[in-house]
Amino acid sequence: MKIHSSLMNKRAVFPALFGVLACSSFTANAGIEAFKSGTVIKDYGKVAEVNSSLVIPKGMKFKVAFDLGRAAKPGELNRSIDTLARFINMHVAAGVKLEDISLAMVVHGQAASDVTQEHFYKMLNTGKSNANSDLIAQLVKQGVRFYVCGQTAAYYGITPDDLLPGVDMALSALTAHAVLAHQGYSVNPF
Repeated sequence: MKIHSSLMNKRAVFPALFGVLACSSFTANAGIEAFKSGTVIKDYGKVAEVNSSLVIPKGMKFKVAFDLGRAAKPGELNRSIDTLARFINMHVAAGVKLEDISLAMVVHGQAASDVTQEHFYKMLNTGKSNANSDLIAQLVKQGVRFYVCGQTAAYYGITPDDLLPGVDMALSALTAHAVLAHQGYSVNPF
């Protein structure tokens, strides 16, 4: 009898849980209009205005490293690269000076193709164009540093000449993260 009542409780919870999830999904989709282009990198990194209770200390300097190991679908923008534009746009909108933001992206694995020049990208991605080229150029212009894992590059046959302008080769992704940590960069967990 105890098992039966436990099962009955679960059956009652599932419809209620589904209703909550459906409402939160509807709310999330309805709020997409809240996201607007930023003032620094206008075509990428859309952000929403937020009334945050976590105060950014005046004069805070952001030194953040990001890790990228998953490639976008061929011909599509890599959302993790777009995150760098979003980070810049939202923090400048929140009053952080652009010169107080230092970002780096360590690229390894299949994601290495997303930072290669058109000829190499097309060879790896069935003739599709690299949708990340313009965004990376804009990020590099804002001082964002990109490092490709040299071990990944060796595996895929990527040379420094195959990389987009402003993208550098590191001995490895492990090395790049260690050097950036030594330089005071924190690692963004996602």
